[in-house]
Parts: sequence; structure tokens; C-alpha cells
Amino acid sequence: MQKLDERVHRGRGLTRARFLAGMAGVGVAAGGLPAGPARARRAAAAGAGPGLRHRGVVYTVGEGETPGTAFRAARMRRDMAAIRDRLHADTVEVTGDGVERLTATATEAAERGLRIWLQPTLGDVPERDILEHLAETGRFAERLRRQGAVVELSVGCEFWLFVPGIVPGADVFERIRNLQQGQVDPVAMQRRLDGFTAKAAAVGRRVFHGRLSYAAAQDDEVDWRLFDIVGIDYYSFFPDRARYVRELRRYLRWGKPLAVTEFGTCAYVGAPQSAGMGWDVVDHDKTPEEIKGHLVRSERTQAAYLMQLLDVFSSLGLYAAMAFEFVTPDAPHRPGDPLHDLDLASYAITKTLQDRPFDPASGWHWEPKEAFHALARHYASGQRHGAADAQALPPG
Repeated sequence: MQKLDERVHRGRGLTRARFLAGMAGVGVAAGGLPAGPARARRAAAAGAGPGLRHRGVVYTVGEGETPGTAFRAARMRRDMAAIRDRLHADTVEVTGDGVERLTATATEAAERGLRIWLQPTLGDVPERDILEHLAETGRFAERLRRQGAVVELSVGCEFWLFVPGIVPGADVFERIRNLQQGQVDPVAMQRRLDGFTAKAAAVGRRVFHGRLSYAAAQDDEVDWRLFDIVGIDYYSFFPDRARYVRELRRYLRWGKPLAVTEFGTCAYVGAPQSAGMGWDVVDHDKTPEEIKGHLVRSERTQAAYLMQLLDVFSSLGLYAAMAFEFVTPDAPHRPGDPLHDLDLASYAITKTLQDRPFDPASGWHWEPKEAFHALARHYASGQRHGAADAQALPPG
């Protein structure tokens, strides 16, 4: 895959309001089919159990934007060990582009006993290339599954933004502009989105025989009959817990397990209120890039938001939740230099520290943020409770 700019990946919530406004204008309500009595009963069963079943983190395997942040297998292996042993996650969402990077990371995760949510996200190339990239990744996932690994395959994420031809535009940036400016026919867009989603699901089914999913934007129209697990990237902010619960319950009406394939925020005061736009605080026209405004760094804000959402997910008994994301090496933390502390625009639960600040070839390492420690405590507690519950179950 030609590399997708990580800034776009972090900002996938960018066009939500305009997209919904366009759909409302043609009389299409967000969220799909209403639930009948049978579906409602299945929905209750899908989300009725207390506790979050699987606790994970997103791990992106792109090329990197600079020589210093290029993918390194040795670093990836250390990260997989940290995800299991320090974060106490039981699941890792391996996402990004490049079949070799995806498969090497999934193999390492499997060898360490982690559950794998494998999600190729090739974009801004012809449709056939995206589907072939998915097929190659899916065939590997099937081999890994047959060898005994626990693998679930997601056919991709938010196709309307990353797949050419659904929204007009030569690249993701132009598509974003067209959506912002209302230069999109929402009916035609939905038809093209439905068509590509169906193709991707068919490719996934052909090459992979485990559970299949897709990572949708919160308000996307998706025919979830195509998939075994409902997957959403979730970045809402509400002042009270009840509204999160009410919003999330509508995704259970399909009677299928619900996985939150991304959730998170940035580490500054007010970031959660920005939802999917928390990343948009960098002036990329400056050299070096600068943080806009006068943000107050607050790792506690990020940690508190993640814990609030995990409490909601647990109360609904969701199938899985993957915090976004483990590390963002192209957004380094620069202590004592708030103007250039690009980590403020990162959703990562670790902070990247360069050996030589502002040198694109510099080595780097990560250190945990407060969010990492909070997740580790929560995930470790969930593992203990899960083991106790398993012991309490009758045999068979």
C-alpha cells in the first residue's frame, strides 16, 4: 500500500456531521433497520452479560513517515510482549497496510497467545488492489487460524473515506474537502459504499472461515447481515453515562456481538469533547510543525475518558473493545516544548521520545502515559475476573 497519512487515520471522525446532514436531507435515518421482537431478543442476549469479554489495543503497522519511524520487526516483537505482559491485553488489533508487516505482527501476537483482530487498511489505490490486499491477508489469517491461533478478520474500515470512487476525490484529503463542502450525492455515495462493502465481505468469506467483521464509522449505514460481528470506531463524548449506554445499545439490535474497534482521545484538557477531531490541533504549514492554540497537557484527562468508556462497555457486556492506539511514533512528545509537543495530537497510550528531537532519522523509544497504566490495571482486573468466572462455570 502507498502509505496513508497517519494524521488522516487519527481523524476519521472528520466528516461525521456533514455526512449525517446529507443523509437526513434525503430521508435516510442513520443506523439501519429497526429491530423487531425476535431481533430485539437476540440483541438483549448479545449485550446482556456483565463485563467486557475481550480487552485490546490497536497496533498500526504502517511504513512510518520518516526513516527513524519505519517499521522494525524487532521493535514490533518487543511491543507485542509489552501488550501482553505490561498492558495485560488479551487482544491486539493489527491494522495498517503491507501484507508482510501485517502477517509478521499477527504471527508474533499469536506466538505470545494474544487474540488477533486482523484488519488490513489499504487505501488510495484501485479497488482491485484493495481487495487483493484483503485476500492475501485473509488467506494468511485462515492459515494462522487453522494452526490454532484465535483470529478474527475485519475486511477494513470506513471504506467511504479510504476507497476511491465511493466519495469523489483523488485522495483522502480531496474526499474530505468534498464532504465538507457538500459536493457529494449521499444516495449515490451510499449505493457505492454498499456495493464495495458487499464485495469485501465476499472476498473475506472466500478466503477466511472464522468470524468476519468490518470497522464502520459510528453513523455509517452497514448491512450487518454480511458479518458475524458488528464493529464500530467509537469517539462520542457525552456529559453523562446514560447517553453513552443509549447510543451504544442501538448497535445491539442486529443480535450480534458488538466490538468497539477503536476508542480513545488525546492527552490535553478538552480533548474528549472534540471526539474524533481531537487530532486537529497541529499547524502542518509551519516548519517544524506547531501545536495550535494554548493547549494544556493532561494525561489524566485521556486516562479518565478511557476508563469512563470501559465502564460503559463493561456494563453492556460488549464483545470486545480496542483502545486506539498503542504507539504513534510520528507524533513525538517534546517535554518542556509545548509548541512542538506533537504527542498532544496523538491518541496513543504511550508517548514517543526521540533521541535527537527534530531529526527525522533519530532513534526513539516509548514511555507509558497515564492511560497505559489505567488500562493495564483495568485489563489485569478483567483477566482475574474472567478466570474466576471460567472456574465457576459447570463442565461442558
